[in-house]
Amino acid sequence: MPEQVRREMVEHMKRTIDVLKEHLAKVQTGRANPAMVEDVLVDYYGTRTPLKQLATISAPDANLLVVQPFDKTQMASVEKAVLSADLGLNPSSDGNVLRIKVPKLSEERRRELSKVIKSRGEETKVALRNVRREANEKFDAMKKDGTLSEDEHRRQREKTDELVHEYSKTVDTLIEQKAKQIQTI
Repeated sequence: MPEQVRREMVEHMKRTIDVLKEHLAKVQTGRANPAMVEDVLVDYYGTRTPLKQLATISAPDANLLVVQPFDKTQMASVEKAVLSADLGLNPSSDGNVLRIKVPKLSEERRRELSKVIKSRGEETKVALRNVRREANEKFDAMKKDGTLSEDEHRRQREKTDELVHEYSKTVDTLIEQKAKQIQTI
């Protein structure tokens, strides 16, 4: 039973780290990255649909994104969605494809983005600690029920703390790498 709780906890922590990685991939670093716009919601015949389902998104060079909608009649909707997504991007259309110039980051914007990703890292650590708290509550209930001895309860809580510490280090590493990437000109 404690092994099942720990497996669930590890799985939840891995998902939390994956969510952080996805979020960090979308942070603009001054280089074109299709992940920056792939989740922009486009009004596609009355349905809000992610751009990645409506178009091919590519980055032919470091400061340009090219979006080619499968349905050319939706070009205006795609352009409007990118503009209204508040990503600081200004698309231009030639009727067939949408070109999006990715502006170079100013020093002020770099510092701002560093703060944003650090706060996201802290949110992730809080989520990890919440997972630990939930697991520890389950271990406490098992101890109260008598299915877990005092020594085993203490061991399980220590293992839980070690796992949270390990995953927190992973978060720190990811945030540090992204901050370094943002600060690189």
